[in-house]
Amino acid sequence: MRTEEVMAAMYRESMKKLTQWKEKKDRKPLIIQGARQVGKTWLMKEFGSIAYQHTAYINFENNRQMEALFALDFNIDRIVMGLEMYTGQKIDPRTTLIIFDEVQEVPQAQSSLKYFFDNAPQYNIVCAGSLRGMALHQSAPFPVGKTDFLNLYPLSFTEFMLAMGEARFVEALHSKNFEIISVFKQKYIELLKQYYFIGGMPEVVQSFIDDRDFGIVRQKQQAILDAYEQDFSKHAPYESVPRIRMLWDSIPAQLAKDNKKFIYKLVHEGARAREYEAAMRWLIDCGLVHAVYRVNKPGLPLKAYEVKSAFKLYFVDVGLLSCMVHLHPKTLLERNDLFVEFKGALTEQYVLQQLKAQTDLQINYWMNDKGAAEVDFLLDDGQQVIPLEVKAEVNLKAKSLQVYRDLFHPVISARASMADYRKEGWLVNVPLYAIEYIREILEQTV
Repeated sequence: MRTEEVMAAMYRESMKKLTQWKEKKDRKPLIIQGARQVGKTWLMKEFGSIAYQHTAYINFENNRQMEALFALDFNIDRIVMGLEMYTGQKIDPRTTLIIFDEVQEVPQAQSSLKYFFDNAPQYNIVCAGSLRGMALHQSAPFPVGKTDFLNLYPLSFTEFMLAMGEARFVEALHSKNFEIISVFKQKYIELLKQYYFIGGMPEVVQSFIDDRDFGIVRQKQQAILDAYEQDFSKHAPYESVPRIRMLWDSIPAQLAKDNKKFIYKLVHEGARAREYEAAMRWLIDCGLVHAVYRVNKPGLPLKAYEVKSAFKLYFVDVGLLSCMVHLHPKTLLERNDLFVEFKGALTEQYVLQQLKAQTDLQINYWMNDKGAAEVDFLLDDGQQVIPLEVKAEVNLKAKSLQVYRDLFHPVISARASMADYRKEGWLVNVPLYAIEYIREILEQTV
């Protein structure tokens, strides 16, 4: 069953961003980026059905007719007539959404976005495709500056709770009413553990909603991982495939160890950074991994202080990570001691995943020169740098945060843990299940 066919009951926060895009006066064709099976096709079609009277949907994968249509020239009137003939849908720019799916498969179609913007900006065009696939086509230049972008990620924890029918618990988080939230914290923790196992891939979440079967969840997740592995061979440069596989397979072990940065020798004995740069970039551009770079100094903008040789890699989804390490549901849900060594990795992955969904945040990490103190994440919201330390349980020690504070004197510092919300002078503890709301919580605190 295709991803877009199983998401009818799901809510995506990105729908608001699409609505904002539609209402922009200087609207450009929009490209939605994201890993395979995060729900790009469903989101575009759902947006079309909600916000427009009509939708003209074109999938460019293995589509010879569209190759021929766009190969002739970039005459917009001719192209629109061809799209109408192909879809059987009259395209009125006032009432019709045009959807280009897998647009990278026809390079001339992606180039046409420039001409739509320059010569016919009245048309509403939303696309989905691989940015890496677009960039590789030398014969069809990418329409730089002529498109808007939207990054789509797996369901966040909030979206997961809504899909699970727990809207009341989301409303409580949204209101930041921590007195009532703490009364029901065991329910939040239960849902959070389920999310650690299930993750946010739409088809996987829907399968659990339908069957409540963790075994089926694992089958769905493994199918997604298998599809990703097939993509390595199908789409990556032939000479990079072995390194992509080794790098991909090493990430769980890298996260499980108390490493200060990604260690290449854990990928392959004797491996060097320059040998794996192309493989890492391919995985990042496909949206399958996230790189978080170290900074030595928390200045603004944070990105200007990155150390490109020191970074950590995270997966696109916490559920896929738990699948890769064959984590049994009882081990996670029943607090088995065997889980102790990996719970920190899952928690860090979870937090990073929720932060990435807030697309206007720059995310890095900090470590002092001696390597004795490390802050898991630094968040640059454009106005300040917020240090965030992550704890898997209720351990409230914050030695590294104290070192960081003594050095850089941040306005506020944060710790994410399973403990309740509390403010202790300069430090705010944010419950892990509320991490999506960290900025609003800290704004209220300050």
